[in-house]
Amino acid sequence: MDPLKPADPSSVAGYRLLGRLGAGGMGVVYLARSGAGELVALKAIRAEHAADPGFRARFRREAAVARRVTGRWVVRVVDADPAADEPWLATEFVPGPSLGEAVAECGPLPERTVRVLGARLAAVLAAAHRGGLVHRDVKPGNVLLALDGPRLIDFGIARTVGATELTASGVMVGSPGYLAPEQARLAGAGEVGPASDVFALGCVLAYAATGRRPFGTGAVAAIVYRTVHEEADLDGVPDGLLELVRCCLAKTPSARPTAREVATELAPPAGHGPDAQEPDTRGLDAREPDAPADPLLGPPSDHSPDWLPDGLPALIAKRSARVLDLPVPTPTVVDTPVPDAAALDPRIGPDDGPQGQQPPRGPARRRLLALGSAAVATAATGTVAWPAIRPDGRADDGPGGPLPRHRIGVATDLSGPGRAHGRAQERGARLAVETFNSRRDRPFDLELTVLDDRGQPAAARAAATRLVGDRAVVAVLGPGTVENARAVGKTYAAAALPVLTVTLGSNLYDVDVGPTYFELRPDNGQLIFPVKRYLEVHGVRQVVVVEDRAAGAFAWSIVKKLTDAPPNRARVTAVPVAAGSDDFTTAVRAAVASRPDGFVYAGNSPARAARCAVALRDAGHTGLRGATEPIAGPAFRTAAGTAADGWIIGAGYVDTAQMPGPRAQEFRTAFRERWRVQDAGPHAVEAYDAVHFVAEGLRRLGARAADRGELARRLGSVRYEGVAKTIAFPAGGNKVEPADGFFTYRTERGRLRFLGPYKKVTKDM
Repeated sequence: MDPLKPADPSSVAGYRLLGRLGAGGMGVVYLARSGAGELVALKAIRAEHAADPGFRARFRREAAVARRVTGRWVVRVVDADPAADEPWLATEFVPGPSLGEAVAECGPLPERTVRVLGARLAAVLAAAHRGGLVHRDVKPGNVLLALDGPRLIDFGIARTVGATELTASGVMVGSPGYLAPEQARLAGAGEVGPASDVFALGCVLAYAATGRRPFGTGAVAAIVYRTVHEEADLDGVPDGLLELVRCCLAKTPSARPTAREVATELAPPAGHGPDAQEPDTRGLDAREPDAPADPLLGPPSDHSPDWLPDGLPALIAKRSARVLDLPVPTPTVVDTPVPDAAALDPRIGPDDGPQGQQPPRGPARRRLLALGSAAVATAATGTVAWPAIRPDGRADDGPGGPLPRHRIGVATDLSGPGRAHGRAQERGARLAVETFNSRRDRPFDLELTVLDDRGQPAAARAAATRLVGDRAVVAVLGPGTVENARAVGKTYAAAALPVLTVTLGSNLYDVDVGPTYFELRPDNGQLIFPVKRYLEVHGVRQVVVVEDRAAGAFAWSIVKKLTDAPPNRARVTAVPVAAGSDDFTTAVRAAVASRPDGFVYAGNSPARAARCAVALRDAGHTGLRGATEPIAGPAFRTAAGTAADGWIIGAGYVDTAQMPGPRAQEFRTAFRERWRVQDAGPHAVEAYDAVHFVAEGLRRLGARAADRGELARRLGSVRYEGVAKTIAFPAGGNKVEPADGFFTYRTERGRLRFLGPYKKVTKDM
């Protein structure tokens, strides 16, 4: 538990706040004490989410659903106020660790413990299902371990069977790695039911018994692909549990046992020691407060910790003692108000600010590049665009002496295979720091520490260790590869250090990357959207997708997006090419025979895409052709020759050399003056925007010394209008909103022509 921050309130609705249990995109969870002395976990929702009427309505419904769940082995809701300015919800506080924490610290649990755990969780779910509720997010992080038994938490996204979704539509509800295939496919409300919870319970039992996720870790697309198409890794699951877990993980919902059947299977014979004490499931449905106890094993009477392995009872007792001995903290104070975007813009006159206030001004040493009036136009909505670029890099101290200094690390490939992208990022970041420090009205100064990770995990780990150890570093830009992200994620997460990558669209769902990891670009699979849009505006009616199975989940995710939502409701046919085959000619000839007017390569290999392009040309296909960013580089165009001409490519970065508009022009000019090059290169302007995005988070923090974890929380709520795109994250998410993060290119005479943001593509292009 962390102490309260200066910006935290001292109390909420009569609950005295004692400390922070956690924070995320939605809000902060506090440990609090009621007037009667009861400890609760109080979740306070941020005001920006509460301002959304749709969100508030969902929160009200979800709080009502959660309050219906009152059984012994669940953490019940004790109070809530969805109508408050900042809605909040209080639940019972359980001082024990989560199942995930316990396994991480003590290793896999013994079979006996897993059986008790499974029996009690299954009984909770059986009672919830009997009351018409589906949990939808059963995972190790939602299972708390107490001395007398486990507790299932977070019924906040539960829904009534057959009802419409309580959460926002069109999103995957649940946690990849612990969600059922029907959830992974974004199935309709009618398909996600009690059997989905049983699948998740099977995943939890496998994890508890082995210490591994049954469908592995890594990118969301890879986990989802394995969940839907591959068998679970159950190596190490005890023989006594193996068949039951395997049945729980059946791909077809109807083939899984019910939660009640799982509870019965895991329950020991009646009267056989403490494990024979089954949870009382009365009250799980508020409509049946007098329902009889579940007859599986009778009412509970034993609170023995014997079900836990050695080490865990002592850990739980230690945490409980620490919480009970907490002193009452001194009252906190609210954040000192900080100027809004308009007050930071020296171009705004005395009549432009609130109530005619004149912001401080001073003469600039060099020309300030306006980059448009976005800061003025968006100040009222909290959206900020830092307005000025200055290429000479000199800085003045603000009025009143030296300013606070915050350091941003850049850890990227400067000498390895990705050095072109890495150098572009470094230059963009340096220009951003120099620009920011040239502002007379800046509230602090920025510094950079740039380290070369050579594109190698070992070097990335060394860089991460150095940056984490430098307490002046408040955020890091990087890494550039998925392998490096996995290598350094745990190091950065342990230090609560925000990490922002502008090159990765992996959508990593891996515990090692932690909650402070942000991807400032859309998911790789979503990069097909520009191609889909181009096909739509050109009125295609029949599309063939070559699924290059050498690309695995990457290719599958593209095929799925096109077949689930075809452009113009066109007929979409997928034609596979085996991973071990280089023969694209056979597949292409069969596809062209149906005379499609659209053709998509679903893969990530420039060389294999070139073979596909040549086969298409030789087969006489003259319709539209498309692919995604992995083939955007010169390797595809060189290998395919004239067969590459006319391909439409969806990408997550802009080409500033071709990008229209005054802000892009100002960036090009400043970059050229600073670095003496004509082309900034891929991801330079994205890195420039990323630095200013961090600066805005620091400005909102309003403190001379920045807390890394608090900065990460603030970044989750910042909306920044950059030169390249808008940077904003959905509530609780680590991936930038994709609204305008996609861009369309077309290959022409061996070059890549930038067509602009994908939504602005027209039939004339």
